[in-house]
Amino acid sequence: MKRFLVTLALFATFARAETPTPAVDLLADKSLAAWELVTLPATPAKIDAVCKFNADGSLAVAGKPVSYLATKAAYKNFRLHAEWRWPTNAAKNSNSGVLLHIAGGPTAGTAWPVCFQAQMKLTRAGDLLPMQSAKFAERLTTPPDAKTPQLDRANPADPEKPIGEWNSYDIVCRDGTIEVRVNGVLENKVTASDPAEGKIGIQLEGTPFELRHVRIEPLRAIGTSFQAPANGY
Repeated sequence: MKRFLVTLALFATFARAETPTPAVDLLADKSLAAWELVTLPATPAKIDAVCKFNADGSLAVAGKPVSYLATKAAYKNFRLHAEWRWPTNAAKNSNSGVLLHIAGGPTAGTAWPVCFQAQMKLTRAGDLLPMQSAKFAERLTTPPDAKTPQLDRANPADPEKPIGEWNSYDIVCRDGTIEVRVNGVLENKVTASDPAEGKIGIQLEGTPFELRHVRIEPLRAIGTSFQAPANGY
């Protein structure tokens, strides 16, 4: 009986250690105080000039200049949910992406930092790109000399909804592992990501789109020991 109680206590401790903290809505503040717009010196712009809230609470992003939105806070272990929609008249080359583990600012003479990109480009959602010097353990699906190295999404069928409808990303980053789901379907998973923490971003690549329900839940690292709160609950 005593062994059973000890085992049960350990199980409860582990379960509570893996419980996520409450989600934070990164678009709740209409001043976008949680974000900054990172541009190249040649194309300066203010965040309120390229991002406007719609009446329904979604965020209209102009897409120009080529740049990216970045959270002011950095994260390591988290679950991210984000929804995006292309306008019904979207160009065929409409492009954007969710940036993960941003380390520093733009590098190598480009607009992009060291990070990982979960692709939002039309018909390519779910692809995962190590940008600049970022890397992970898995073999890329593109040739070594590819202009845009990436790991293609797992399912050949396009998981995206028709233009004009909302798509969703659910991304879990924990201890160097990145899991990417598009509209609930697991499309990519990599391990030993380097960097393994950093800011979160949204690309602006020249074409307009909308965002909503951008929420983050910080997670504890796997195996983290649990310490009871002072109030005992």
